[in-house]
Amino acid sequence: MNNLKKNGEFQIIYNSGRKSFGYYSLIFFKRNDDNLKKCGFVVSKKTGNAVCRNRLKRLFREYYRQKEEYIKDGYDIIFVAKKTAGEKYKELKFEDIRKDLDKVLNNAKIFK
Repeated sequence: MNNLKKNGEFQIIYNSGRKSFGYYSLIFFKRNDDNLKKCGFVVSKKTGNAVCRNRLKRLFREYYRQKEEYIKDGYDIIFVAKKTAGEKYKELKFEDIRKDLDKVLNNAKIFK
């Protein structure tokens, strides 16, 4: 898993990439030239406390780990948790996130 780490990398994708959204999540994505998959995970402080934010990031990372082989090469993807995910983080199951992100990535045509 190649991670996006620098603010500049995130800003390029936010400003010149495309986006697709679901009920719990939003993704920003952009083609890259180096034919690698890079990803970043963002959960705002507005979403909830540290426990909530860390749980949501863990759920997103686990989803990406399981679906990485099905995602096309050459994309930079930023997974962003929406406030609705933060409000329901205690009841939120991995299955809910999986269904939501499957729909989002299908709409974005990022799956192989």
